[in-house]
Order: sequence, then structure tokens, then C-alpha cells
Amino acid sequence: MKIKINTLISFVFHPIIIPIAATILYFIFLPRHIDETAERSIILSSFITVYILPLVFVYLLKKLKLIETYEMLTVEERKFPLLFFTILSYLLGVILFRTGIVPELALFYFGTTLVLLISYLLLYINFKISMHTIGIGGLIGFIGLLSYSYELNLIIILAILFLLAGIIATSRLILKAHLGKEVYVGFAIGLFSQIAIYFIYNI
Repeated sequence: MKIKINTLISFVFHPIIIPIAATILYFIFLPRHIDETAERSIILSSFITVYILPLVFVYLLKKLKLIETYEMLTVEERKFPLLFFTILSYLLGVILFRTGIVPELALFYFGTTLVLLISYLLLYINFKISMHTIGIGGLIGFIGLLSYSYELNLIIILAILFLLAGIIATSRLILKAHLGKEVYVGFAIGLFSQIAIYFIYNI
């Protein structure tokens, strides 16, 4: 029963949904008007780029037997997909940045690019970082920066996200999907990558 619950938690809070969650929360909390057509277009573009395309890509890898499972449990299985996801995130960040209307969201995707690149490089020293805690850590960093930039009171949202981070990290450890250090380092890198990109941009 415990395993099933933690498997469900890992599925519901899969890292692939985090960018979409960040995009939607951005438009919910953004204290300035953006044309509804542009908003829908950005959400749809993000959904296709960081959700649909990765799913199709992983499905093809599975069909071609380049990966054994969709969870990509081994270091070698993760390398090519992670590189592909890194490129997608960077291209989306560039596109959003060039629109000039959602700079903070573009920075989120640049931060995601950075963390994916770090995760990819760590594979070469056999460090399989937790993508689940990277995702929730990045989301916390992004929402915290929105709160800071626009002086928004998002304490309750951040508290809920920190609680979710603890639940997600615990579930990954119970499932023995990662070592403790892979879970905690993942959260730290996800969080601080967003902060680093934000302050580099604002120097």
C-alpha cells in the first residue's frame, strides 16, 4: 500500500508537468495585463514544447528499444533524452524572451535549461540526480522570484510547495529511486539555478 501511494505521488508530481504548472501560475499571479490571445498562445506553445514533444520523443525511444523503461532508470538511458529536453527548454526560452512580453517566464525556461544541462553533465560522473526534486525546487525558486519581483504575498503558495517538496522527496526515497544525496542535491540545484539566472539577467 505504501509503495502504491508513493508511486502515485511520483506520477502526479512528475517533473514533466512542472514547466506547465509554472507557466499557468505565472499568468495567474502576473500583476499586469497580457492579451488573452497571446496568453493562450504562450501556454499552448509551452505545452507542446515541454510536454507533448518530450512524451513523443520518449515513446519513440521506447519503441526503438533505445530505453528499457519510461522511467529511464540507468545513467546511460538518461543522457540522450536529457540533452534533447535541454535543447527544447532553451529554444522555448529564446522564443519567449524575444516576444518581450513574458521576460520572467523566459528566465524560468533558461533556468530550467541550466539545471537540465547540469543534470546531463553529472551523468558523466554517474550521479543520477532526482528530476522530481529538481522540478519542485525550480518551481519554488520561480514563484519566490515572482513574489520578490512584484512584491506579491505568496507565502501560502510557497509553504504549500515546500510541503509538496518534502512529500515528493520522501516518496522518491521510499521507492528507492534515488540516494538521499541525489534527492537533496536535485532540490538545491533546481532552486538555485532559477535564482542564478534571475540575478545574472538583472545585474
